Order: sequence, then structure tokens, then C-alpha cells
Amino acid sequence: MPTERLYYDDPFLLSFTARVVERRVIECRPALLLDRTAFYPTSGGQPHDRGTINGIPVLEVREEEGEILHILEEEPAGDVVQGEIEWERRFDHMQQHTGQHILSQAFERRGAATSSFHIGEEVSTIDLDRAPFSPEELVQAEDEANAVVFEDRPVRTYFVTPEELAHLPLRKRPAGYERVRVVEVEGYDWSPCGGTHCTRTGQVGPIRIVHSERRGAETRVTFLCGWRALRDARWKHNLLAQMGNALTVGIPYLPETVAKLASAAEESRKALEQARRALLGYEARELYERAEAVGPARVVRAVFLGRPLEEVRLLAREIAALPGGVALLGIAGEEGRLCFARAEGLPWDMGVLVREAAAILGGRGGGRPHDAQGGGPDVGRMEEALGRARECLQAWEEGGT
Repeated sequence: MPTERLYYDDPFLLSFTARVVERRVIECRPALLLDRTAFYPTSGGQPHDRGTINGIPVLEVREEEGEILHILEEEPAGDVVQGEIEWERRFDHMQQHTGQHILSQAFERRGAATSSFHIGEEVSTIDLDRAPFSPEELVQAEDEANAVVFEDRPVRTYFVTPEELAHLPLRKRPAGYERVRVVEVEGYDWSPCGGTHCTRTGQVGPIRIVHSERRGAETRVTFLCGWRALRDARWKHNLLAQMGNALTVGIPYLPETVAKLASAAEESRKALEQARRALLGYEARELYERAEAVGPARVVRAVFLGRPLEEVRLLAREIAALPGGVALLGIAGEEGRLCFARAEGLPWDMGVLVREAAAILGGRGGGRPHDAQGGGPDVGRMEEALGRARECLQAWEEGGT
């Protein structure tokens, strides 16, 4: 026997009594099949209601073949039970769902049909069968939707036969049903729907589009209605006010102020980068002056503790930019890293050399003949790895292997 759905007639019904028709176990939890219920089951993009039955929390509400199953924390006693609906969640879903109908119609009038819809815990989404949308079109759709809200139009629900359905201007026509429940926003939208809805558009509250993204040939629009929209506007305003206070400017002047700060930060970054490169140049020359000679080359061999990899790479290249400069540099951190480089004109292959050294660290390496990197986990053998690289250079210089 199908469950009588009390929320069809009265979405504001929060308390009801019902008779237990059947008791089941679903995923190790007790579940009740009732003869009637005000609990909405997860369906059509709308999540299930929450609340209690005989004071026991309802964890989930499912629909299976016309039956509505209430999954609870524990088994309630008695054949007649008392159900209580959590109002805040119910009304939130009513606001989001009715708002979706209004917003979908606003997009329908701009040549975009709704292909799917979902109410999330924090935001809701509509997938539209058109892409892209310009920012101006999104604003126009949002304005039209809010105009319908402000007009406080009645929202009615009723069942019709397939014959009666044919005379309604539905956004989407269902098939295979003997009776179809229609949600009508007076004079604006008619949609087949089994969800819980506001009874007037004014109850929806403000409708805000907060994001849109192209997804192939479709557009996903993220939106908020009612209390969600108000809370979103509140925290964003508070954030802007805090930023304004920190920068000692009013909210209207924040974009200009932030742009100036970003420009100044970029100039500082470039100046800092120039200074860093200059310091690396001085460091490279100092190491070069103290380097040991191997044939025509001056070989810098050094291990740095926890120094940034990119900085050591730049230092190696600065050394290699000096006449006959060769850098055999290591970093001892969570793992060992190697940065080898040589000046143009020298015959040695740094890619081969770094692989030889990285093998001692238990790792791998590679790169170009004049610039290569590698590494391995055995950090304690870093000095040995660099020593092996130095021996290879000497052997190559002397014509050995």
C-alpha cells in the first residue's frame, strides 16, 4: 500500500501521527514503513527531511517503489507513532526548491531549459542546456526571478490527469503517469514536481546567483534563496567591512585600493627578485673564487641544509655562467637533492654525472648536458655522492672512465 504523503497538501505540517505498517532493517538500522507521513524522502534533487519519530532521530528517508522508508537511530515502540519534522531544514528546502522553479523559468524565457537540479547543504545548482551566459544575462534572469518574489504570487499544488496536463504550459512534460502533481507559480511557471514548496513567492526571500560555470554545452548556475542568501550577503558584507577597516577606506573604495596594493606588491616582488639574483651572483662568485681546479674548470662543491631547490638551481646556473664554472651542489633536507651545471664549452655531460651521484643517494636524476638535477632518500651519503661526481670529472679530464 503506497504511503499517504501529508506534505503534498500541507508543507507547513510539522507534527503527525501514523500507524506502523512494517518494520525492516536497512544497513543495520531499524526502518519503518508508515501508512502516512509528513517526512519528505530524497527525490528529484531535494534531500530528505529530518526530525524524530517518538523522539528518536530520523537519519534518512527513502522512497522505494512508492513506499517511504524512515531509517532511525533505534527501534521505536508501539504500533502508532508520533512524527515531528525539523522546521528549519524543511523551510530551507521549500525556499530553495520554489526559488529554483522561479529561476528556471527566468532562464527558460532566455532560451535555456533546466536539465537537472540539486539542493546541497550550503548551495543549490541548476544545470542549463545552453552555454555560455553573459554576466548581463545572469543579472537579467536574477532580477526577473526576484521581481516574481517581490510580487508575492500564490504558489499552488494540484494533481491533474494526462489530458488536463496537455493544456498546461509546462517547462518539462513527464510521461507514463496517470496523475501528475503540478506546482504552479501563479501566471508564471507550471512544473510537474513532488517536492515541498512555499505557498507564496514572498516566502522564498531573495534569490542570488553566486556562481556560474560552463560545463561543455551546458552551464551550471549556483544559487541561494531566502535565509541562505541573507547569510551569504551578511558574511560577505562583514568581510568587506573588515577589509575596509584594515585598509582605512570605505567599502566602495576597496577595489581601487586593492588594485594599488597589488601593483605595489608586484613592483616589490620584482625588486626583491632582482636583489635575490644579485645576491646569488655575489655568492656564486665567492664560491667560484674558492673553487678547486679540474683541468680548465673551476669546480664548486657544496651542500646546503634545507635551502629552497629553486634557489640552489639558480645558484648553480650563476656559477656555470662564470668562465669554466662547474657547480656540484646538494641540498640535505627530507631527501637529498642534486643540482649540477657547467659552463658552455666544457665537454662534460651533467646528465650522466647527476645520475651517477643520485644512484649513491638511492635515487635517480637526469637533464641536459650543461644542466641537470636529481636526488634520492639517502641524505646521509650526500658528501659521498658529490665526491663521486668530483672523481668522475677528474677521470674524464684525465681521459679515464
